[in-house]
Amino acid sequence: MNMMKPGYLSLKERTAYRRLEDVVGCKWSAAVLAAIARGVTRPGQLERFIPGISTKVLNERLRKLLDYGLITRTEKPGRVLEVHYQLTPTGQKLSAILDQLRELDEEHARQVEAAREGAATDAPTLPGPGASPTLARPRKRPRS
Repeated sequence: MNMMKPGYLSLKERTAYRRLEDVVGCKWSAAVLAAIARGVTRPGQLERFIPGISTKVLNERLRKLLDYGLITRTEKPGRVLEVHYQLTPTGQKLSAILDQLRELDEEHARQVEAAREGAATDAPTLPGPGASPTLARPRKRPRS
């Protein structure tokens, strides 16, 4: 059976991609998910665990991840309110996918670096003083 691929992304697909990009397309979202997956569950801990993130951005990302259903928020009342975040089952799945993407990126970076190093060692070198003349350009003989 020969199935033709549509020549465009449907509105449903575009909407799903935009929603996904809005949530995980931000570098901070991936970092927050990774931190929570590693057991960093309190807002202050998250801020210290993720270098460079501001309190404002952290709070925005936490709200976005909550709204999207990737994390849950629990409060423990007491003298000081204790807030913890956990991954939902969907958040756990996404976190695993993001880990796979990170591993793929690291593997690819190693391959690119190895290829660059290989290209650098395979490059012909010009003969230096006292070097064998085999790579030198042959001289033209004068015509008689």
